[in-house]
Amino acid sequence: MPAVSTRLGEVVYQSSGEGVPVILLHATLHDHHDFDPIATQLAKNYQTIAIDWPWHGESKGLATTENLSAMGLADVLEDIVTTLKLPPAFLIGNSVGGYAAARLAITHPEYVRGLVLVNNGGFVNWPLYARFFSRVLGIPFFARLLLPLLVPRYMVSQTPEDKAISHHAQERARTQSGATVAAAIWRSFTDAGHDLRSRGSEIKAPTLIAWGSQDPTYQPDVKHTVQECIPGSQLEVFNAGHVVFSSKPDEFLRVVEPFFQSILESSGGE
Repeated sequence: MPAVSTRLGEVVYQSSGEGVPVILLHATLHDHHDFDPIATQLAKNYQTIAIDWPWHGESKGLATTENLSAMGLADVLEDIVTTLKLPPAFLIGNSVGGYAAARLAITHPEYVRGLVLVNNGGFVNWPLYARFFSRVLGIPFFARLLLPLLVPRYMVSQTPEDKAISHHAQERARTQSGATVAAAIWRSFTDAGHDLRSRGSEIKAPTLIAWGSQDPTYQPDVKHTVQECIPGSQLEVFNAGHVVFSSKPDEFLRVVEPFFQSILESSGGE
């Protein structure tokens, strides 16, 4: 698989198909295989680029996770699109990947043709108990202890692919290296730089919010907060957990593909 250098280390990605790029951005302790249920179909009409974040999948990351955070992964995405010299792309971002996609649309709108945010971070009001929980998971010891229990709860597995994703993330969380990576990202969720609510109006790219209603990671009203913060965005709710496109791949594509096509038609197919 090809790779690009970023400020957090070398990032491996899988590219297939031709056409307008669609960049696929996964969640913490997951990898690009999360998108296997939809990547082949998307590659029939688009160039799909599925990345492994640093310290995830086949991407090694630097020798230390000192600078790892949700904001650091957003920086990595900026490095990827600038290094690959991609034309404006569609981005499908899940969880922390959705945060990175949304921030790119704010800081570098010239790289973003459209956004699909799937149970994404960045638009969450963290009450005191949630901040405490995030801080607890920000300690590797507790991340290693608790995340293997949390993963199946947020996955709400419905398909064999869901079960494989859940198993992989649980096994990764049980390792010291995986717990260290997860803890670094969870610690950053309550940092000021992770809160995009006041900047959502700066997102000008057409935005689709695809939300799994069975995901207990967020409060139920978060999906509406995301929609309210991004003017003109549309919301689609699915009976699924955190990784909608794995649980409901056909339903997901029946919404996303027309969304992409409408954007291309409005711009003359360019």
